[in-house]
Amino acid sequence: MATGSEKFPNMHPVEGFRLATACAGIKVTDRKDLVLMEIAGGSTAAAVFTQNKFCAAPVIIAKQHLQQAQPSYLLINTGNANAGTGDQGIADSLSCCQAVAGATGVNPNQVLPFSTGVIGEPLPTKTICDAVPKALQQLSDNGWKDAAEGILTTDTRPKGASVQWDINGSTVTVTGICKGSGMIKPNMATMLGYIATDASIDDELLHAALRKANGKSFNRITVDGDTSTNDAVLLVATGTSGVEIDESNFELFLAQLTDICVQLAQSIIRDGEGASKFITVNAEGANNAQEALSVAYAVAESPLVKTALTASDPNWGRILAAVGRADVADLDVSKIQISLNSVLIAENGARAASYTEEQGQQIMQAEDIVITIQLNRGQVNETLWTTDLSYEYVRINAEYRT
Repeated sequence: MATGSEKFPNMHPVEGFRLATACAGIKVTDRKDLVLMEIAGGSTAAAVFTQNKFCAAPVIIAKQHLQQAQPSYLLINTGNANAGTGDQGIADSLSCCQAVAGATGVNPNQVLPFSTGVIGEPLPTKTICDAVPKALQQLSDNGWKDAAEGILTTDTRPKGASVQWDINGSTVTVTGICKGSGMIKPNMATMLGYIATDASIDDELLHAALRKANGKSFNRITVDGDTSTNDAVLLVATGTSGVEIDESNFELFLAQLTDICVQLAQSIIRDGEGASKFITVNAEGANNAQEALSVAYAVAESPLVKTALTASDPNWGRILAAVGRADVADLDVSKIQISLNSVLIAENGARAASYTEEQGQQIMQAEDIVITIQLNRGQVNETLWTTDLSYEYVRINAEYRT
């Protein structure tokens, strides 16, 4: 199940960034499950990682390697998360980095490992290492779609976004892919994402751009409220376009990058496990971002709200109850207005006089639904995106390891 279009977008190549996909047989024979990405020399890279305290071995190693050197290769495997695997997991991640280094002549700390899949199982290191030479033979700057397919787990379709625009007569490209469907709750980002641009950006500005774009995209999505052990988003700037991003054009670059990140983040929600609805939650009129997000997440992560959405049941009382338990001091419920799409359903602490059940049922039949909570206590607005909670979500996760 998924919502929206299944069409994979046209992906503009990024000079200086090549991708390859191979079938290693990590969990299933003849499945694309290993992706290798090559980064040209002179590039800069920035990353954000999961805040889960039980972060996976590849997250630990990738963080360390990023502090030591600019990366030359990214190695991503599916089918096994290499999380909850202790010291052996660290050793296994390092072995995979060494396999890439040995085949390419770079230092092991110039390789960043990433894994996704089942938690708590030993990484099949030999299987992965044996497939590295095969992946190296497939490197191409047009390998985005295959790579997007190669990093999937419970996803039903690949996810990508790409844009080109002009800066002073030169074309700048930003292209990215991501994976994510379940165990989605922002606490940095909740997925794996790889974005490349051919612009030239120094390390400080690149990190600033990723943090800001991430804050308005991957940190605004939730499927089930669970933050993964393995999540990471990497942004690479190859500099091959000859266009330098500085203070004079940073905001333009940031706007394009943020748009790409929002597209990717929303594609995760549209492909959320068992999703039949794409839900936008707006919390408006808050005193600050924290209380706006508290209200929005209370609604977006309420199992009662989400199951009502699955049933297309306009049970607005569940939304009201979720808002009421949000962590907002001195919340005056008499000032709150709640709307479904453009229809006002609640005001003054009760059902709106103009609202009818027929209106609510008609709205709830839609695949895309906007829930707006107007707090009327300040000027801050926040938006996030979520899914409904269906029988299919339960089935997928009940049968995940079988």
